[in-house]
Amino acid sequence: MTVMHDGQQTLTMGQAARELELRTGELELAVQLGAVRTVPAESAPRPGAAHLRRRVPIGEIHRLRSGPDYPDVFRERIRTVGTTEAAALMGIGPGRFLRLTKSGCFTPVRFYVNRYGALVWLYLASEVGVFADREPELLHSNTPAEVRAMLDEGRDWRARQWRGRRVAQLMGQAADAWEAAAVLAAVLPPEEFASVVPDVAERAVLRDLKPHFASVITATPAARESFESVLVADEFDEVLWYRVNLSRAVERARNEAPHRTRSVTNGPSVMPRRRRPVAQTGPGRRGPSVPHTGRKRPSWTTETSSLPSRS
Repeated sequence: MTVMHDGQQTLTMGQAARELELRTGELELAVQLGAVRTVPAESAPRPGAAHLRRRVPIGEIHRLRSGPDYPDVFRERIRTVGTTEAAALMGIGPGRFLRLTKSGCFTPVRFYVNRYGALVWLYLASEVGVFADREPELLHSNTPAEVRAMLDEGRDWRARQWRGRRVAQLMGQAADAWEAAAVLAAVLPPEEFASVVPDVAERAVLRDLKPHFASVITATPAARESFESVLVADEFDEVLWYRVNLSRAVERARNEAPHRTRSVTNGPSVMPRRRRPVAQTGPGRRGPSVPHTGRKRPSWTTETSSLPSRS
């Protein structure tokens, strides 16, 4: 069933996937990457179900289907590869590719948990190819001393890189300042979240607005533990970065919509949803990625930028 949004017909994510001849996971990734434009639904099905509020305009379906060689060319743009396939694309061994990913050369776009409870990271094939063309010396020469030092310390930037990328995507979709703050709050450990936002009503609002970060099957306790470990910042400088930015985001939200928290103490919120333009990150537009932490990053790592201003 189609639903009108601002004068245009829209489809659910499931309906759009069928129209576009994509698997649900492919469409979800395409939306996250900004390759498919979505709009917020008129109302949320339930608190915390932010990913279910997105709908795809029928005009977007027509635009994509009219592209050359659709859907093959489109699928190639969003094709993901694991460690072995990515290494083969670059002409190096899986071990070397693994070292490069752990040191922050690539930002994963997806992950899943295998039957042993281990995280399996996936990367955009197009980004792997771009890196191989840009940094050929890292593929076949000696591993730089800085990379060796990071790996000797047991450092692994994959989860951190993924969190940064996903936070940037969700911040771009936030409809108002409270939703933007909820994205930042979602990746902080509970005690850090409570420390930054001591007000009970404000925490309740942010918890209700917690966005959907990933769709991952977790059939065992070990898989669930692995999945949850990816969603929460752990290192000191990363936690500090999110603390500072959450504090700023909540202050903006208080100024923009102070009545939202007051409604929590007086019953369910009836504040109408704000109609802000949804930030778009088209296929060629770079969005924010990994949080800046003050630590000097290796020169070959993924480029970053600050989160979008919501002032």
